[in-house]
Amino acid sequence: MFAPKNVCPVPFDQQPLNEYLALKKSCFFAWSVLSLNKYVNTIFSIFILSLIFTIPIVSILFYHKMSLFHVLFYSILSVNVLFILLFIRLYLGWSYIVKRLLSATVFYEESGWYDGQIWIKTVDILTKDRLIGLYEINPYIHRIKYSLLLCIFLFILELIILYLI
Repeated sequence: MFAPKNVCPVPFDQQPLNEYLALKKSCFFAWSVLSLNKYVNTIFSIFILSLIFTIPIVSILFYHKMSLFHVLFYSILSVNVLFILLFIRLYLGWSYIVKRLLSATVFYEESGWYDGQIWIKTVDILTKDRLIGLYEINPYIHRIKYSLLLCIFLFILELIILYLI
């Protein structure tokens, strides 16, 4: 799936298609490309596990000031902040890869920061990269973006409820 060396002078690990495949296989990013049911189940599982870990921490930090309701509410609020950071990281990682796939040029470094080069993709490689970027990665980016917006909305709603209590 990678471009041969005589066609592409970019090092193997810096080729956009290989960066995409490596990101897709990584533990942190792999669950974001699952089917929609598995994606929602994974988010729910992460939420429950995070809540289980944050409830004792919040109760220890504020043990004399809060009721059980407040402990649970602050735990949910902290898990929501964790999810916002998680989705921002996912969005930035995938958007970097899709930017490199859709671009007609690739910036790469041969041996260090001081010798950067720019390679202009051939028509075949550019077409293949753009198809992958538009039809495989963009739906994941949109899913992550909507998940992030939902988390931000819920966070604002939680802050309003906290202010009213």
